[in-house]
Amino acid sequence: MKKEFSVVIAGGGSTFTPGIVMMLLNNQDRFPIRKLKFYDNFASRQETIAEACRILLKERAPHIEFSYTTDPEEAFSDIDFCMAHIRVGLYAMRELDEKIPLRHGCVGQETCGAGGIAYGLRSIPAVIEMIDYMEKYSPDAWMLNYSNPAAIVAEACRAMRPSSKVLNICDMPIGIETRVAEILGYEDRKQFDIMYYGLNHFGWWKEFKDTETGENLLPRIKEYIKENGYLPPSAISGAQHTDESWKDTFRKVRDVYALDPETIPNTYLKYYMYPDYVVEHSDKEFTRANEVMEGREKEVFTECNRIIANGTATDTSIEVEEHASYIVDLATAIAFNTKERMLLIVPNNGSITNFDPTAMVEIPCIVDNTGAKPLQIGEIPEFQKGMMNQQVSVEKLVVEAHVEGSYQKLWQALTLSATIPSATVAKAILDDLLEVNKDYWTPMN
Repeated sequence: MKKEFSVVIAGGGSTFTPGIVMMLLNNQDRFPIRKLKFYDNFASRQETIAEACRILLKERAPHIEFSYTTDPEEAFSDIDFCMAHIRVGLYAMRELDEKIPLRHGCVGQETCGAGGIAYGLRSIPAVIEMIDYMEKYSPDAWMLNYSNPAAIVAEACRAMRPSSKVLNICDMPIGIETRVAEILGYEDRKQFDIMYYGLNHFGWWKEFKDTETGENLLPRIKEYIKENGYLPPSAISGAQHTDESWKDTFRKVRDVYALDPETIPNTYLKYYMYPDYVVEHSDKEFTRANEVMEGREKEVFTECNRIIANGTATDTSIEVEEHASYIVDLATAIAFNTKERMLLIVPNNGSITNFDPTAMVEIPCIVDNTGAKPLQIGEIPEFQKGMMNQQVSVEKLVVEAHVEGSYQKLWQALTLSATIPSATVAKAILDDLLEVNKDYWTPMN
């Protein structure tokens, strides 16, 4: 009989949590769970999600011991894994992250540019606090962190808790590989062997091969995306529901790809390469945060309240979260030493030979029960290296600003961002962000 594991989901009040629970239930054969806990510091929000999940678990996996709490000792005691996806400040702060830079004519996005920096400075202390709780109450546990902005959070983990058992992951490349599978007529992204490199939300695929035949699929992918971007055929025909903001992001890949046709890009590169386009096509009054609050937030909480009122989840509309499959893959690789190949955010340490060894890069790794073993990438082209050098310096300066409480370094970080045109604009944005984040950020002097 396989070993069973105890898991805490940090961010128990997230609208993504029910879908992660569904994924965990669907994978009990390869990653058995004996105990599942939710942890959040927003008690009432978590209660709604958790009570719906309690009903779901009772019906589908009554053997799993379930609880939820706001108490760190209760949450982090007797666990093997912490799956962390927290959002400090919730969507109200995300809305400000997006709208304040847009007011100044700059990209307003939750993980890129000024908005990502603001979000990062809220996330750092909370993630570090959770690492400390985990190490105090379950010192042998692993944290699988997919809290955004992953690049800044990963750099903070490296700089502030270098020996901790934390693996930082992101689902965006998985989402793109899933779309490529649909575009090419494959059933599953795991039918590909890929080689990818970059920073989080800032990377490129240089290899895409058929796992079985070894066929180089890049020419077929390039032929498609230079006309359609990553918009899959089902979205083009209208058969697939995709938010308009995401459709635009998938289409814009055509222009990002045109800048370097040797590779295929991560969608988020549009924010750095075409910030003027992004601002011009942004609704400064109704951003992505508003889309989510009007859509997903209401839908998930309405469904959870319906489950609670009916006392059953047998007919639930909650679906498995696509990104959650990656988390189960990672947990299984650590738990059962599977040596699975996965994209993770790890210290470079020479994997990219012509790049900063201390940079947190997103590259393929082999995962076993000791953690991640990064693969060798070799040299990368000057164009990518130049962009990455600039962006990794932004991330390092943000973490240094947090550690030192340095206004100066934070101003430097914003000035260095490719999404902001000048130090003058950077300072104006910083002062506005500082005002609304004073209850979250470390004091800046």
